[in-house]
Amino acid sequence: MSTPQNPAPQAAPAWQAAPGPSYPGYTSPIPVVRTHLGNAVASEWTKIRSVRSTMWTLGVFVLLVIGIGLLTAAVVAANPTEGGTDGENPLAFGFFGLLLGSICVITLGVMTTASEYGTGMIRTTMVACPSRGRVLAAKAVVFFLVAFVVTLVSCLFVALVDVALLTDARDPSTGEWLKGTVGVSLYIALLGLLSLAMGSIIRHSAGAITIMIGLVLAPLVIALFMFSSSLEDLREALFEYSIPNQMSVFYSTSLTETGPAGWDPLWIALGVTAVALGGAFALLEKRDV
Repeated sequence: MSTPQNPAPQAAPAWQAAPGPSYPGYTSPIPVVRTHLGNAVASEWTKIRSVRSTMWTLGVFVLLVIGIGLLTAAVVAANPTEGGTDGENPLAFGFFGLLLGSICVITLGVMTTASEYGTGMIRTTMVACPSRGRVLAAKAVVFFLVAFVVTLVSCLFVALVDVALLTDARDPSTGEWLKGTVGVSLYIALLGLLSLAMGSIIRHSAGAITIMIGLVLAPLVIALFMFSSSLEDLREALFEYSIPNQMSVFYSTSLTETGPAGWDPLWIALGVTAVALGGAFALLEKRDV
């Protein structure tokens, strides 16, 4: 009986052959580029303009600023009194609408960051851009520019119409025009940026919005109920540094005779916002998403 012989080994199929010069590695036709802050800014711009809440919030803001600002000036112009508006700054009538509209900017600032934590979208964002600081910086840049431009356009429109309506009022100086349009717009944008930082710190939309609205209204309301003479100094400080009073400084109609003046409210807002953003950056790097 013959012994079976082992069959001769067969060559491996071509698709199983070891890689070599005849099988070069795959090269993607899509160029690989290093990402930077501009890419994150483009992403955040796409987010903020594609969300319906942005349009609704900014729409209500514009409606309040323009509607109340023009209505106030129209009522004053239609009901002249003795002395009329002689010596008054006609730009000051835009203050009332801007004070109410600031609540919309605060809400949008908080939602720009906190809403992603509520939906869990922040995880996707961090996967797409692992640099957490870059993500927060991009959100801050996009939001600040949007808030500033929308506020500036609204305030400038109200200022031009109010000056035309209130013919008895004095002509604002160049400095008053600058403060009543650019200055107050920068202040409102910084207030919204502070809200954005608070949303990143708190990570809860309702909680952060409540804190920011309290920051705007609470000092003034608390001061109104401080009747004791021993609390006079505290009462004056709350009045002077309350956000409504600081906003009125841009229209030369401060609620108090002392306290911030000129461009002081803008520097105060800039300092507070910088501290809040620094805290938001630090916490974002330490905490899990």
